[in-house]
Amino acid sequence: MNFEGFCTKNELADWLDNLATQVSLVAPVNDGGFLLYRQVVSATDIAWPGSESGHLPEHTYPHRPVLAAKEVFFPATEPLLKIKKRAQQVLLEEALPDKRQVVFGIAPCDARGVRIMDSIFMENQPADAYYTRRRENIILVGLACQEMGESCFCTSCGSGPDDPSDMDLMLTEFGEEFLIQAITENGQSLLSQLKFNPDLSAYNLDQLSKNRSLIADSPTIRIPAMESMGRLFNHDIWERVSDSCLSCRICAYVCPTCRCFDVRDEALPPEDGYECYQRIRGWDSCTRDGYRRIAGGHIPRATKAERLRNRIFCKFYYISRQYGLGDIVTCTGCGRCIDACPVNIDITEILGYLAEVANE
Repeated sequence: MNFEGFCTKNELADWLDNLATQVSLVAPVNDGGFLLYRQVVSATDIAWPGSESGHLPEHTYPHRPVLAAKEVFFPATEPLLKIKKRAQQVLLEEALPDKRQVVFGIAPCDARGVRIMDSIFMENQPADAYYTRRRENIILVGLACQEMGESCFCTSCGSGPDDPSDMDLMLTEFGEEFLIQAITENGQSLLSQLKFNPDLSAYNLDQLSKNRSLIADSPTIRIPAMESMGRLFNHDIWERVSDSCLSCRICAYVCPTCRCFDVRDEALPPEDGYECYQRIRGWDSCTRDGYRRIAGGHIPRATKAERLRNRIFCKFYYISRQYGLGDIVTCTGCGRCIDACPVNIDITEILGYLAEVANE
C-alpha cells in the first residue's frame, strides 16, 4: 500500500466542511434509522465511524449503506427531457445533469459497482449521455471498511474491504488518524485542499496490512466458472431455487450493478399555450412479472425460474461477456440482496448449488 500521508479526524472534518461549500457533497447519513447516501452540508451530518467531540458526532457506522451509491449516478427516477407541443410546433428541452459532486465514504463494493456501471453506460458505444455527464462530474472518496458484515462476500468477487482500485481517493482509519491514498489525478487534485502530514515514519504499516488481511479472511463463496454457465442454463435447479421468489424486485433495487430501466411519458400542466409532457427514466428489474412484455402480450421470461436464472446469468456471465470485462463478475459481493430479500433467498447458496452442479 502506497500512502500519501495521514490526517486527523478534525483535519478531515475541516476539509469536508470546505468541500461542501464548493460542490455537492454526498456521504452516508442516518436517514430515519437507515444508512443512505445523501447530500450533506457539513461533516456533522455524516454517519461516522467511532466517536469524536467537536466536529464529529457519535454515530454507529454499519459496514455499508442500505442502498448502493448507484442512485447517485443512475437515479431511481430521472427526467430525460420535456416535450412542449402547440399545433405543429414541437419543442424538446433536454435535462442533462451538470452538478459537480464528491461522494465521500463510498464503500469498496459500491465503487466496484460504479466501475461496472461505467462499462455499461459510458465506455461502450453508444454512451448514455445522461449517465456520462453525471459521472464525469463526480469524484469518489472511499473509506475502507473496518469489518465485513455477515452477508458480505466481496473477497469472493475479486474485491475486498480495503480495495482502493475503483476510487479516486481512499482513506483508511488507523488508530486516531486516517491514512490517505491518491489513486487518480482527480483524487490528487482534491487532496491538495486537505491538510495532512506526509511523515509516516511512526506508523507500522506492516501491522496495518496484517490487520486488513484478518478482516478480509472471510469464508470463500464458491462461484461457478464462466465457461460452465452454458451447461447450467436448462438445469432444473432454477425451479428449486426460485420456488419462494415473490418477484418483488427488491434485490435489483438494492444492487450496485442492476441497470435495467423503463422509459415513460407523463403529462404536465400546460404552459403558455403549449401541451407539456415529461419523458422519465426509472429503474426496472428482470425479476418483475411481465418484464419485457411485447406487443401481442408475449412475455419472453414468463416464469419465476426463468427470471431468476436471467438475474444470475446477468451478474456472472452476460454483462462480462457483452461489455468486455473478461472474467470479472459483475456482482460486487455486497450482500444487500441477501439482507433485503423478504423470503430469505440467498445468492451465495444459489452460487454454491450451481458450482456443485457444474462440477458434477
